[in-house]
Amino acid sequence: SWVKQGILLGFRSGVLQVSAAGPFSFVDKDTFPPRRFDSGQGVRVVPGGTAIRRGAHIQEGVVIMPPAYLNVGCFVGSGTMVDSHALVGSCAQIGKRVHLSAGTQIGGVLEPVGAAPVVVEDDVFVGGNCGIYEGTVVGGGAVLGAGTILTRSVPVYDTVRNRVLRGSDDRPLAIPEGAVVVPGSRPAAGQWAQERGLSLSCAVIIKYRDAKTNAGTALEEALR
Repeated sequence: SWVKQGILLGFRSGVLQVSAAGPFSFVDKDTFPPRRFDSGQGVRVVPGGTAIRRGAHIQEGVVIMPPAYLNVGCFVGSGTMVDSHALVGSCAQIGKRVHLSAGTQIGGVLEPVGAAPVVVEDDVFVGGNCGIYEGTVVGGGAVLGAGTILTRSVPVYDTVRNRVLRGSDDRPLAIPEGAVVVPGSRPAAGQWAQERGLSLSCAVIIKYRDAKTNAGTALEEALR
């Protein structure tokens, strides 16, 4: 929480400043300008519209494909791939050897100060166009199939262990280690909705990885 307080203070104390990148101009607070990297830091930032804000901690071995945006206060562990059109929001915590596929959205959190950040633990594979929000914790080695959305209000049906996982006002959603999660749907409640065949989105755990199964193989086998 003290890190968030410092970031908020930085925004309040900063003044607007104009910056440029080629023909493009930007106006933002001078306290959090875009970060610049050199080859000695061991971070690969491929040309093409990526922005990484000052205050983002990017470890050696991270690869960032364009365009991507990494906001202030986020942490990205070594060996992680951040693919095109991916967002790592403010204060989000991404572990080592994580793959964030194209279009992935990792929600940020600054206010309220006590709110929990999204945490994606080591060796997680996140498929394209996934969204992880509201302090969700994704356990190590988990696999999220393309299009999976995780929030406190979206239930996750564990078809392996016969249970339903949910977040609450005081507890974020937690995806177990090694879970393979795909998008699903559930019938909407009420006769009127059922008569019209309406359904609501959810997520479904369809298997668990073992130590010998890589992320791509686990997802492919589960969907067959």
